[in-house]
Amino acid sequence: MEKQKADQVITQYLNKIYGFAINKSFSFDEAEDLCSEIIFAVYTSLLKSDEIYNIDGYIWRISEHTYAKYVSTKKRHEGISIDGLILPYYDSYSFENDNEEKKRLSREVAYLSKQRRQIVYKYYYENKKINEIARALDIPEGTVKYHLNQARSELKEGIYMERKIGNLGLNPIEARGYGHSGNPGSNNGPESYIGDKLNLNIVYSVYFEPRTLEEIAEELGLTPVFIEDKVKLLEDNGFLVKTKGNKYTTYVNFEPQKYSLALREESYKISLEIADIIIKEYVPLVRQAVANTENVYIPSGNFELLEAAAIFYAITNKCVIPMSKDMSKYDIKTTSGGDFVASVFLHAEQDDKDYIPTVKMKNYWSCGSMTRDSNKYPSVYSWSIDSELSSRKGAWRNNDYKDYEYVYELITGAISDNNANSEKFKRLREREFITLDNKANIMIVKGTSQAFFDKIPAISNEIKEKFASKILELAMMKTKYYPPQMHDLIVTWTVSGFIGCEIALMVMEKLYANGTFKPLTEQEKVTSNLLMFCDKLPQ
Repeated sequence: MEKQKADQVITQYLNKIYGFAINKSFSFDEAEDLCSEIIFAVYTSLLKSDEIYNIDGYIWRISEHTYAKYVSTKKRHEGISIDGLILPYYDSYSFENDNEEKKRLSREVAYLSKQRRQIVYKYYYENKKINEIARALDIPEGTVKYHLNQARSELKEGIYMERKIGNLGLNPIEARGYGHSGNPGSNNGPESYIGDKLNLNIVYSVYFEPRTLEEIAEELGLTPVFIEDKVKLLEDNGFLVKTKGNKYTTYVNFEPQKYSLALREESYKISLEIADIIIKEYVPLVRQAVANTENVYIPSGNFELLEAAAIFYAITNKCVIPMSKDMSKYDIKTTSGGDFVASVFLHAEQDDKDYIPTVKMKNYWSCGSMTRDSNKYPSVYSWSIDSELSSRKGAWRNNDYKDYEYVYELITGAISDNNANSEKFKRLREREFITLDNKANIMIVKGTSQAFFDKIPAISNEIKEKFASKILELAMMKTKYYPPQMHDLIVTWTVSGFIGCEIALMVMEKLYANGTFKPLTEQEKVTSNLLMFCDKLPQ
């Protein structure tokens, strides 16, 4: 090509070449250096060439080639653009556009898998050779090359992709409470793992549909690199479960964010109906079973306290409608020794807002059955359920096995109220397990819990048949608010756990209201539905 024409081409493409150089560089000095090398290479090549039919493509190829040589001779630590991911250059190209492009590129690198991200970083940002990367990651060189090629393809596809933030990224859920059924381990239940808002939303993001790490990140409006450690933690502790296609699901029981008032009322009516049946046909059998209990200490001397505790235990433990489903998949086994089914309680809104209930429904509060034993004193054991009928505070967190050891030491004379035992007595007074004059203030049965509870009969099949079908129908109706993987749990829990603390409280409320039992005094509320077992009674 003649020199005059080559000069014209260089003049025409100077801004575009400079834009290309800026796009590839991380400082103006570096851009000018690269631009001068490209212009020299283009100009030299033009003078040696004959007629060129695709001048854009010709200059583009020389620019890329020159850039590749430039990279191989100048190691840069501030980062470098990825091969072939540069936007076409224009006359109006600006350094600001380049910054935006780098941001998009960095974002897409973060969406690569962990191994590909490591390889890309080492190859492009650290200028490591293939064999060096292979040694560092302990993988074959061919594997490094494969992942580099795949990464380039993914980056080219992703850099122009309009990534959308999912619902949880814009409106994350918040828990109003947590629950567990089983042993919480040393980390004290599910809130130790998903009490963190991000962890909670990671788990919830796969509740209704399985998602990959990348899909979880997109749903939350984050990059995978930001959450991958958290995902691993949650997977290692059972809150996330890997499924086919490298996707995650969860078996954590999230309370639905919508509820049917009609369904709640139907459940409430069935509970009231069952409570009446239990009072009429089952409570007399329980009272009769414990009527002759002699070796028992009751602080107030009111034997009704023992009967009431036996009734509460019987309803929550001996009225179960068994289900044969294998429920092991719902057991979360944590690295801290936890083994439990986890529940998260969410804020919910009414689904059927036009529905008007026909009865006034009351909310009943209680915790589940709590048992405590002692390695130090093998005969010491306790059973309790905290509820609105008791004055104990803190539920399971505040129910320490040492409390019963201290009571045992008190009644056996192993400790006295002095400086050496001040902390023990302080704790017992805080829980009101002793009176002001240091006497035991909880019910104590001499013997084993098994011997006492074995006297209480289970509810008969004839009684169960009067309401079992209604409960099963109700359970099936509830499943529409839960994803498919949770249906077995919801049906099983609803059926087998329907007769539980709420119905027990309904029963007790009716027994106190109709005069069967006298109202509880404040002192009696300390030991309401709490029984301690050991081999000695207070004097």
